[in-house]
Amino acid sequence: MDLVSIEEIRDAASRVKGAAVRTPLLEQSWAPLWLKPESLQPIGAFKVRGAYNAIAALNEDQRARGVCAFSSGNHAQAVAYAAKRFGIPATIIVPDVAPRAKVEATKALGAEVIEVPIDRQESSALAVAEERALTMIPPFDHRDVIAGQGTVGLEIAEDLPDAGVVLVPLSGGGLASGVGTAIKALLPGAKVIGVEPELAADTAEGLRAGRRIEWPMDLRARTSADGLRAQPSDLTFAHLQAVLDDVVTVSEEEIGEAVRTLAHRARLIAEPSGATATAAYLFHRDALPPGKVVSVVSGGNMDPVTLAALLADRG
Repeated sequence: MDLVSIEEIRDAASRVKGAAVRTPLLEQSWAPLWLKPESLQPIGAFKVRGAYNAIAALNEDQRARGVCAFSSGNHAQAVAYAAKRFGIPATIIVPDVAPRAKVEATKALGAEVIEVPIDRQESSALAVAEERALTMIPPFDHRDVIAGQGTVGLEIAEDLPDAGVVLVPLSGGGLASGVGTAIKALLPGAKVIGVEPELAADTAEGLRAGRRIEWPMDLRARTSADGLRAQPSDLTFAHLQAVLDDVVTVSEEEIGEAVRTLAHRARLIAEPSGATATAAYLFHRDALPPGKVVSVVSGGNMDPVTLAALLADRG
């Protein structure tokens, strides 16, 4: 399979400049750890990079007709944000169990939001896109989306050229595919580790088996990390096989403690999905390769009630 190149990621960096924030790499005083806070993006998550790059790569006629996407929340907001910047319509299909804060934020960006059962979001989006002649912007199964997410890795390599380990949350695989591609091209000695919730560890099992393994949605939906309930596509799985050195799985308790640690020690608000990579550092450090560790804090979109409950829960 033809994989995304570092040249495509560099092209994406040029496209997203000014639309996505070049987030800082924050060295921590409480641990030998560097955090990449994608929670500081305009829509609160890294997804803006891939969505904007994919829409920017469309021709004028495609953009004018509008775009469609399906998402549990962060990609929904990213597509809505990018569409608003281009002045084009966006229709977003979200699962009816998506966090309300993410749904309302997507609506506030001007997108039409259609809620459907969680196991019908992709099929519903495909039907709407065909009916309305909209261009689909997938959450991860798209070269331009992967290249856009890869700009996270490009920035890490530029800001910490002696990084030894990069921890990346793992779900549909777009972020890990893009970051891994950039890191392997620019820092070939660094290790790229995917991090998955134990309750949605289909990719860890698949990589061990050497083939994609599907878990039913009712199993993946158990994790509190709602942004990590997807499964890789053939495209992203091929990338993950090429660029990941290992996968670490973390428990729900470890994810919750990572949310609290990031809030109290790093002064960063991270949703469970965004805190998952840091959970691997906090609880599985001995299993990581040596070297300076970077953790990608992929997003920080949470409703106040959930955030308050997580911060109050000390196990």
